[in-house]
Amino acid sequence: MDAQRAQEIADSVDMANVIYNGKSIYIEHVDQQNGVATIHNLDGPNNKQSVSISELAEQ
Repeated sequence: MDAQRAQEIADSVDMANVIYNGKSIYIEHVDQQNGVATIHNLDGPNNKQSVSISELAEQ
């Protein structure tokens, strides 16, 4: 995924189907300058992590 699309998803009111390591995730924040996103699994909203945007996939 590219940084612009990740930001669009994060800003959207609609829930997009985004996958990281085979699991559905929610994008909380996008740092386009550094190419990372703060995410959490849908089944674990308190378990946040920062990952490379390029590792995210939209389905």
